Amino acid sequence: MNIAILKEASPECRVAATPELVQAWITRGHRVWVETGAGSAAAYPDEAYQNAGAQGGSRTDIPSDTEVLVTVNCPAELPLPGLRWLIGTLSPARHRSLLAAWAESGLSILSLDALPRITRAQNMDVLSSQASLGGYHAVVEAAALLPRCFPMMMTAAGTVVPARVLVIGAGVAGLQAIATAKRLGAVVAAFDTRPSVKEQVESLGGQFIEVEGAVEDRQAGGYAVEQSEDYRQRQQERLNEELLKADVVITTAQIPGQRAPVLISSAMLARMKAGSVVMDLAAAGGGNCEGTVDGQNIRLGQALVCGRSAPASAKAQDASRMYSKNLLAFTALLETEEPAKWDLGRDEIVTACCLAHDGKKQGLLA
Repeated sequence: MNIAILKEASPECRVAATPELVQAWITRGHRVWVETGAGSAAAYPDEAYQNAGAQGGSRTDIPSDTEVLVTVNCPAELPLPGLRWLIGTLSPARHRSLLAAWAESGLSILSLDALPRITRAQNMDVLSSQASLGGYHAVVEAAALLPRCFPMMMTAAGTVVPARVLVIGAGVAGLQAIATAKRLGAVVAAFDTRPSVKEQVESLGGQFIEVEGAVEDRQAGGYAVEQSEDYRQRQQERLNEELLKADVVITTAQIPGQRAPVLISSAMLARMKAGSVVMDLAAAGGGNCEGTVDGQNIRLGQALVCGRSAPASAKAQDASRMYSKNLLAFTALLETEEPAKWDLGRDEIVTACCLAHDGKKQGLLA
């Protein structure tokens, strides 16, 4: 296969394939072309790709026989009309019309954010690998923005009490945020609608905030599900109590295919501690905080609200390395007995990720 890697649109700093992945593909008989500067923001210089065996150049020089485009995010346009494959984290709910148009043109589309949450797919799970880095960076950035220290300090001038961190959503990002905040010396509490994560939160040293009556669907792939109106009201009352005490809030609550639930209202922002920081990692879905703007830090009420839809991009080198390892494991499922060829086959993981093939919309696009 003839594979192309392009420089992602700003402000994205990650690159879809590291030199190590490029070398692995070339060893398997594929040809790889990398746009000049594609990996520079992730500390992967053009020379590293050249040494791995890749060809390169400006976007206008992309080879006309390129068959596969591999990306981090959904591109705004395709660089060539004759592409056969598009692989990346394509966010089909956000880019449905664009992807549907490409599907009708005959493009085979594989979206890695549709991977099933099964054991066999763990080494391909780009959402988990990126969320883990995102949860880590959110706490580190919040610590830098907070006008006080995280750990308790005993000084000649008196004792500095530890910061209080509230994590809303104990998925991969939330659990990493809990662990990171604890390592920095904060007092950490966490909330999640899934009672099953209580043990994980407590094992990391966090206090689990529990609201009785939550509905948990174990068939939802580890994601939260819609709750009753009565539960949401009691949940909000309990969260409001914790928000008033928090110095830092990390929000990660999302429901697949729906707008992110608004958990922090403008009225609550006005009552929070002066100088408090909210890191809203659900910004791509509209945000858990009323008034969140993705990619911006905005003073709302007493708090600084930071919209972050892709926090892993701030740690672009490690994020790209992990993404590439996930991608290598996934593309191994496409390999056929014929050298340097891929095929969709009948693997359940590939089937779950397939949005289009042979001019027909499938999966989340159907």
